[in-house]
Amino acid sequence: MSFTENDLTATVLSIDVGSSSVRAIVYDAEANPVKGLAAHRSYEFNTTADGGVEVDASFLTNLVFECLDQVAARLKDRGIRPAGVAISTFWHNLLGIDAGHHPVTPIYSWADTRSLLAAQELKERLDERQVHSRTGCVFHTSYLPAKILWLQKSRPELVSRVVRWVSVGEFLETRLFGAAVCSFSMASGTGLFDQNRCDWDRELLGVLQLETEQLSPLADFNTPQTELLPEFAERWPALHRSSWFPALGDGACSNLGCGCHSQDRAALMVGTSGAMRVLWRTDSVTIPWGLWCYHLDRSRFLIGGALSNGGLLFDWLLETLRLEGAVADLEDRLAGMKPDAHGLTILPFLAGERSPQWKAHARAAIVGLSLHSTPWDILRAALESVAYRFANIAGLLNPAVPDLHEVIASGGALLRAPLWIQIMADVLGRPVIASEVPEASSRGAALMALEALGIVSDGATLPAPTGQIYHPDEERHARYQEGITRQQKLYQLLYD
Repeated sequence: MSFTENDLTATVLSIDVGSSSVRAIVYDAEANPVKGLAAHRSYEFNTTADGGVEVDASFLTNLVFECLDQVAARLKDRGIRPAGVAISTFWHNLLGIDAGHHPVTPIYSWADTRSLLAAQELKERLDERQVHSRTGCVFHTSYLPAKILWLQKSRPELVSRVVRWVSVGEFLETRLFGAAVCSFSMASGTGLFDQNRCDWDRELLGVLQLETEQLSPLADFNTPQTELLPEFAERWPALHRSSWFPALGDGACSNLGCGCHSQDRAALMVGTSGAMRVLWRTDSVTIPWGLWCYHLDRSRFLIGGALSNGGLLFDWLLETLRLEGAVADLEDRLAGMKPDAHGLTILPFLAGERSPQWKAHARAAIVGLSLHSTPWDILRAALESVAYRFANIAGLLNPAVPDLHEVIASGGALLRAPLWIQIMADVLGRPVIASEVPEASSRGAALMALEALGIVSDGATLPAPTGQIYHPDEERHARYQEGITRQQKLYQLLYD
């Protein structure tokens, strides 16, 4: 079925707040982007020498509003009123607001590592494995328990002004409607949420001396708001009285958006960061140590591992090694090099480590440099090093989801470098299929809205387009096992 202009009453608008950009895209009833109805704004987090990664909350929400201004004007011109609005945001972010819903703190990113000592204190005070078995999260700077404890100890005057701790999606919803809920999806990435009970974790709230009123009320995805505050109803008449759904975690949306929604298929995503994830419906889960567990909605669980260093590492090397001018030749240059032939071993931890050992203090290292080493050697070795980290995650996923046999590659950093996809296939020893969904998180959120509105019975029934299949080479796979072993030995030497 194809849609003409007059058929576009069953559309949804998807707002995707990522770690480096904001997008607003309108989708039709088959989850295809509608031509001409999209807007995009790029931004960067502010960083500090002591490990801070943050952004001003009003600045970020204003970028969302700019995108909505652009799309809403086009919707009005074309006489289209979307049935719903879905929101996808990056997980593990934290913002404190006061009684008037004004920001007290900046938005702290998952990449902010200033809560390292607080994370260590939590490890000493609590049984981390017991907490992980409930929350699906370890004590790490990425998650809220360490961040809140760090703020309580280092900035008590700031914390005293905070009435509620929220995510960027909740803040956006509060700005638009005057009140907000926290979806099970966003709550599941906080480290404060009991995954099987679908409620805030009582033990952690007690340790942090938090009352439930200091967190947003919990709700499943199918709890929309429709009455925009007068300011925004007047500003975007095409979006007034549409069903605005609570924000979802971008990782879970990405899995659904690229067609990875069952136990036989994993999503391998490399954007700014990286992740390998499996999404499926079930009543409850047993969470393997070393992996995390989150939700898409109450009935869909997401298990996997994440890397802090994906496209971030790639871009940093291109700039630092002054290879930006050679990007056009990048594929040919790197493809002409033999696997693991550079003599280098790299730990790619520019922003610390997450899965599987969760050592936030870990930092990048390059071993084996000689007078013969070139920038291209370093770049190739770095791409391989990231693939080795994914191999560690895959090793933990295999017993947890034994039916897994397909891997779908997504994310801008990975899809722009086909050679990197081939390296992933060779390292993992299994085929990797390139996704042809340009904005998987955005599409996944749109699918959830289409499902909640009853426009489709199940978002998983709309297939996601895929492209080239990258088959592993046995000889290269064997060679890469040597590289994995060297990386593990270096890791143990430095961090174990």
